[in-house]
Amino acid sequence: MRKIVLDIETCAYPFESLSESQQEYLLRYAEKETDPGKKQEQTDQAIRYTSLYPLTAKCIAIGIYDIDKSKSFVYYESDKSEEWSSEDEQVHYKGLTEPEMLKSFWKIVKVTDQVVTFNGRNFDIPFLMIRSAMLKVKPSKNLIKSRYDKKFHIDLLEQFTFYGLTRKFNLDFYCNAFGIESPKTKEISGMEVRNLYEAGRLKDIATYCSRDIYATYQLYKIWEEYLN
Repeated sequence: MRKIVLDIETCAYPFESLSESQQEYLLRYAEKETDPGKKQEQTDQAIRYTSLYPLTAKCIAIGIYDIDKSKSFVYYESDKSEEWSSEDEQVHYKGLTEPEMLKSFWKIVKVTDQVVTFNGRNFDIPFLMIRSAMLKVKPSKNLIKSRYDKKFHIDLLEQFTFYGLTRKFNLDFYCNAFGIESPKTKEISGMEVRNLYEAGRLKDIATYCSRDIYATYQLYKIWEEYLN
């Protein structure tokens, strides 16, 4: 039975590249604000959130941890085809265009029996499916099925909150609570991905993504042993 852990990194297109009607739609609430300070705050927030929507952002990294092989594979955005590995040879990195990343991802999913994510049902999976449709890439499997069916897709955030019965925390919070090395203990956090992208530091983003999937795997082991 092949199991993989999945995580993605995304980055918004420049806000100015959106159509005028799209910009107006996203800023409609901010425009109603009469206080200049609050208006600017809501505008900045609306623009920042565009990194979370597949209609206004793109996938810049896809991380996959193969549980059976104990190895990670990270695809990251690159105009030129390039490959390299971590010093311990446990993580293989490959630079691809976004369509190529998505095609490679769906090829792996096609021969995968179980996918593990953290908040994947609400974010990673819908983002990948919509971006694939926008780029004319056909998903090999439907990863959004019944919310309570964990035979194929295990969303750890759903499991650790018992499907929303308790408060949700981010991955860093769960890692610290369960004694797992958080991917955010080093220099990079998810909030800095856009700045890194604009600085052209795609390999740093790919490395961060590899730490994310490994931390998710460690959390999965705790769930599998004690809560499943």
